[in-house]
Amino acid sequence: MHQVEIDGGALTREDVVAVARGGAAVALGTAALDGVAKSRAHIERLADAETPTYGVSTGFGALATRHIPTDRRAALQRSLIRSHAAGAGEPVEAEVVRALMLLRLRTLATGRTGVRPSTVETLAKMLNAGIVPVVHEYGSLGCSGDLAPLSAVALAMMGEGEVTVGGATRPAAQALADAGIQSLALAEKEGLALINGTDGMLGMLVMALADLTKLLDVADLTAAMSVEALLGTDRVFSDDLQRLRPHPGQARSAKRMRELLEGSAVVESHRGPDCNRVQDAYSLRCAPQVHGAARDTVSYVETVADRELAAAIDNPVVLPDGRVESNGNFHGAPIAYPLDFLAIPVADVASMAERRTDRMLDATRSHGLPPFLADDPGVDSGHMIAQYTQAAVVSELKRLAVPASVDSIPSSAMQEDHVSMGWSAARKLRTAIDGLTTVLAIELLTAARALDLRAPLTPAPATARVVAALRERVPGPGPDRHLAPEIAAAETLIREGNLP
Repeated sequence: MHQVEIDGGALTREDVVAVARGGAAVALGTAALDGVAKSRAHIERLADAETPTYGVSTGFGALATRHIPTDRRAALQRSLIRSHAAGAGEPVEAEVVRALMLLRLRTLATGRTGVRPSTVETLAKMLNAGIVPVVHEYGSLGCSGDLAPLSAVALAMMGEGEVTVGGATRPAAQALADAGIQSLALAEKEGLALINGTDGMLGMLVMALADLTKLLDVADLTAAMSVEALLGTDRVFSDDLQRLRPHPGQARSAKRMRELLEGSAVVESHRGPDCNRVQDAYSLRCAPQVHGAARDTVSYVETVADRELAAAIDNPVVLPDGRVESNGNFHGAPIAYPLDFLAIPVADVASMAERRTDRMLDATRSHGLPPFLADDPGVDSGHMIAQYTQAAVVSELKRLAVPASVDSIPSSAMQEDHVSMGWSAARKLRTAIDGLTTVLAIELLTAARALDLRAPLTPAPATARVVAALRERVPGPGPDRHLAPEIAAAETLIREGNLP
C-alpha cells in the first residue's frame, strides 16, 4: 500500500486523498521527530518558569489571564478536550476525519506546536490502525480552528469517546487497546496543539478539488453529448475562436469538446449549406466559457490549498529560537473564502447542464426528438421527471452557493468576536458536489437516450463508448422504465472515473 511520509514539510493534495480515501499508511520521519523533541524542550523550560506563558501555564481563550499551578495542568489539558468535544448532529464521513487527523499530524510534525514525540506517534498509529474518531457535524465556527471536531479526535487519543473501526462503532479505549496503542495523558500545551487548527475545512477543500477536477471533465463530456444529440455545431469550439479569449480553463474545455465530437456522423449530418441553423443556444455554445471559468476557479483554489498544506497552524506557536508567541493563523478565512467560491461554479455548471437536458426533452426545441424522449409519448413520460429532479437539485445548489464566510457570529465571551464559518462552507460544498454529480448523471442518461434516437446516424467514437458503457448498466429504450436506479447507475459510472 502507498505510504505517505510525514517529515515536517508540506504534503501534496494527492497525499491527503491517498490517506483520507485510499487508506494509505503514514510514516514519521526521524528528522521530524527530532524537531518535535527540540520544540518540546522549550515548552518544558517555560512550564517550569515563574512567568506565565499562554497555553503552557495559563487558561485559554477568555480565561487566558489565569495562571494555572503545576499540579493542575494535566487536569487543565484533560478538561479542555472534554469540554471542547461538544459537537452535535450526525457523524461526518470517515474520509473527512482521516483527512483532519492527517493534517493535524503534519502540523504537529513541524515542531512548531510543542507537543511530545509520543503524542505525534499516537496520532500516526491511530491513522495506520484505521481508528476513526466519531466527529459530529456541528461544533466548528472555523476560528481558533475546528475546535469541536479536533477535540473529538484528541478525546479518542486519551482513550475516551467513541471511534469506528471497519465501520463499527466502539469505545475508544477498547479500540486503542486492541490495536496496542497506549492512550495519552496530555501534558502542558498539548490540548491546544491538538485542536487549534483548520484541518477539517482544509481536508474537505482538498477532497472537493479532487472531485471537481473530475466532474468538470464529466461536464465537458455531457455537454458534448448534448450538443451532438441536439444537432448543434462544433465550429464554435474551434481553437482560433477560443484563442480570442485566452483563458486556460476555457481552452481546455473547448479542446476536450472538440475531441469528444470528432468523427460524429450526427454532427456531420447537418454540416454544410443546407443547414438552416444560425446559432446554438447559450447552454450549448457557451459551455467552454462556463466550464472554463469553473476550471480556472479550481486552479486558483489549488494554489490556496497548496499554501495551506505547507502551513503550521497553532496558537501559540513555538518558533525555532524557542519563543512561544500568540498569533492569528488559526483563523479560517483563507480557506473559507475559496470553499465558498467553489460553490458558485458548481451551481452554475449544474444550472447549464439542466438547461441542456430540458432542451432535449422539449419537442419544439429538440430538432426531431420525441417529447420527453418517451418511447410512447402520452403513455410513457420519458425523462420528464428526471429533469424535475435536476431542477430541484439545481435550485438547492443555488441556495448552497450563498457564502457561509460572511456570516460571522461572536463566541467565547467576545474574545473570538469574528469567525470564519469555514467548516460550514466546507460541509455545504460537499453537499453541492454530490448535487452536481446527480445533475450530470441525468444529463448523461438523457443525452445517451437522445443519441440512441438519432439512429441510424452514429455518434462520435468517444461518445459512443460512453453510451455503450452506460448501456452495460442501464437497459435500452423501452416502456415502463424505472429511472431512479438508472440515475443511480449513471452516478456510479461518473464516480468510478473511467469516462473520457
